[in-house]
Amino acid sequence: MDKSSALVIVDMQVDFCPGGSLAVPGGDKIIPAINRYIEMFARAGLPVFATRDWHPEVTRHFREFGGLWPSHCVQNTEGARFHPDLRLPGGVVICSKGMDPERDDYSAFRARNAEGVQCCDLLRDLGVKILYIGGLATDYCVRETTLDALHAGLEVVVLTDAVRGVDLTPGDSARALEGIVTAGARTVTLADLERKDERD
Repeated sequence: MDKSSALVIVDMQVDFCPGGSLAVPGGDKIIPAINRYIEMFARAGLPVFATRDWHPEVTRHFREFGGLWPSHCVQNTEGARFHPDLRLPGGVVICSKGMDPERDDYSAFRARNAEGVQCCDLLRDLGVKILYIGGLATDYCVRETTLDALHAGLEVVVLTDAVRGVDLTPGDSARALEGIVTAGARTVTLADLERKDERD
C-alpha cells in the first residue's frame, strides 16, 4: 500500500449489528475481514480511523422526531459502543458524527475527533491521498463517505468484503456500489491486497 494511504472503518457499533436497534443484516460477519485490514494497516504504520454515530437522545434523525430511523447509537449507551469483537489498534483516531440534532450526517467527513477537528482536516494534515473504506452501511454511511472523499480529491478504495448494507429497498447496496464506482472509486478485497503485498 502507498504510504499516503489510510483506513477508515465506518460505524462498527453494537446497534448496527445483529441484536442492535438498527441492525444491518450480517453486519457482524464482516468483522474478521475488518480486523485483518486493521492489522495490515497498523503493521505498515498507516493511519486507522474509526467513525461512530454519536447521537443525542432527541434528534430529527430518529423516527419519533420526524426522521427515518429508530433510535440508535445514543451517546454513552451500550448500543453506541464499538462491537466488542472489533480490534482497534493503539493510536486509532476515533471520530464522532450525528451530534447535531438538526442533521443526519451520514458521512465520515462530518465526523470530528475529541478535540473537534473534522475528519477531512485530520486526513489532510496527515498527507492522506488514498482512502480505504469499510464498515456499515454500504447504502448510507459508506456511500456518503466515499462520495465526500472523492469530492475532496482523494483516491478512494472500497473494501467490498468489509461492507454490508441495510437494503431498505432490495438492491440498494448493489446500486450504491455501482454508483460509487461510476463516481470514480475502486473496489478491492482482502485477497487482492494480500496478492499485491506479495508482489511488492
